[in-house]
Amino acid sequence: MAYLLAHDLGTSGNKAVLYSETGILIASCLQTYSTQYPHDGWVEQDAKDWWKAVCKSTKQLLETARIAPAEVMAISFSAQMMGCLPVDQAGIPLRPMITWADTRASRQENWMLERTSMDRVYAVTGHRVSASYAAAKFLWIRENEPEVFKKTAHMLQAKDYVIYRMTGQIVTDYSDASGTNLFDIREKRWSQELLNAWEIPASILPELHPSTDIAGTITQRAALETGLLEGTPVVIGGGDGSCACVGAGVVQDKHAYCVLGSSSWISAASREPVFDPKKRTFNWVHLDPCLYTPCGTMQAAGYSYRWFCNTLCDAEKQQAQENEKNVYDILNERVKHTPAGAGGLLYLPYLLGERSPRWDSKVRGAFLGLSVTTGKAEMARAVMEGVGMNLYVILQALKTQVPINRLALIGGGAQGDVWPQILADIWGMPVETAVHSIEATSMGAAICAGVGIGLYRSFREAFVARMETRIFNPDRQANAVYRKLCPLFEQAYESLGKVSDGLALFRESAE
Repeated sequence: MAYLLAHDLGTSGNKAVLYSETGILIASCLQTYSTQYPHDGWVEQDAKDWWKAVCKSTKQLLETARIAPAEVMAISFSAQMMGCLPVDQAGIPLRPMITWADTRASRQENWMLERTSMDRVYAVTGHRVSASYAAAKFLWIRENEPEVFKKTAHMLQAKDYVIYRMTGQIVTDYSDASGTNLFDIREKRWSQELLNAWEIPASILPELHPSTDIAGTITQRAALETGLLEGTPVVIGGGDGSCACVGAGVVQDKHAYCVLGSSSWISAASREPVFDPKKRTFNWVHLDPCLYTPCGTMQAAGYSYRWFCNTLCDAEKQQAQENEKNVYDILNERVKHTPAGAGGLLYLPYLLGERSPRWDSKVRGAFLGLSVTTGKAEMARAVMEGVGMNLYVILQALKTQVPINRLALIGGGAQGDVWPQILADIWGMPVETAVHSIEATSMGAAICAGVGIGLYRSFREAFVARMETRIFNPDRQANAVYRKLCPLFEQAYESLGKVSDGLALFRESAE
């Protein structure tokens, strides 16, 4: 037998997953690592912990699956994006990586906008200027850690560092490059214009490649540390969003997918980047270098439902414990028997501020329309509907330029039949879920490995008949209700703008 090995370098740990050449998940194992929060808004990880996790998980996986290293055809990666790891000429990290969740570089973001307009950066990179991206984080290092800056030879992403440890090569792919604010998304090269404007040396940026390129092969030293066979091909892979896109089956234009987890995003496959006039959405490069993945991300999707459960549902949690049930199954059953529209209750899902479609760090969540007849079932349904209506704004922004005729739903919220049906009813289009749970990001990385070594001729060929799906078609009556509520949802956000600003000032003064 022959196998593909995918490493998914997430925020909390590395998951090593072994797939057969026909796409069947054989085995997986997880090695966790820690995250440091030195100050408010600072989020860092030690790159050496990633390597230890990769080595341990690889050895454990080979042992668990009882396969020989020679049976692994190729290795590839899915990984967290938008980080900044400076390394020296020998590839040794000079400090912990500043991760995607770190927001310390707000001053640098403002300086970048003084040198280049938001419109121009969006036109070149497909992204807004943001402290979330690698460029602003590197500028923070330049300003606050000059000794680190002087020694920096390369600025890497998480998977790029692990690839270096495996192969000795300093490379990155187009999808991870898309998260730097320095990548010309149309030309697929580093933007000299932006590098000049922000005084960033081009020499620190890795060599660019499509995700399917082979970075190199496992070195003798890496073979000893990982248990893999020296000479095994290492395919570059991509960022977790682009890998999830492939894992969800979105491998040709007009297809889209939604991840419904703690946060949520909708992304499509397109032959061209999608530039929204209001800059509500942004763009990555797909694992297939001929495609792009225009995307919009909201902060608190499943997180909203979890907050509601943890804050207001002690009785239901007790009931679940006594009956050995999942508390969400109890809530979902009540939601299922509550009419669309939740009795005129709206929920604004902005517990953590918002990225897409608002780009508003000051806004916070709200229930509007509470009455004496409102119960927990209506509130639970309103939370699901509020998330769905917020995602609908993203979907509509994408559909202005991408004709979407298929939408796959993955993530924790895709389990069961309540939330997928609500989303289909709000969006007015079929929603497709996998019958069996899938590891979308690692599957995307495994398929990338297969394409990279020529096992599959294309991403489309690799995905044919790869999973059994279930279709949720929109209910006409429910959709008619949501057509009335969605404009009110938009109006609610717009009308509360001054209140949100005032409350933000109040919070700041109270700290």
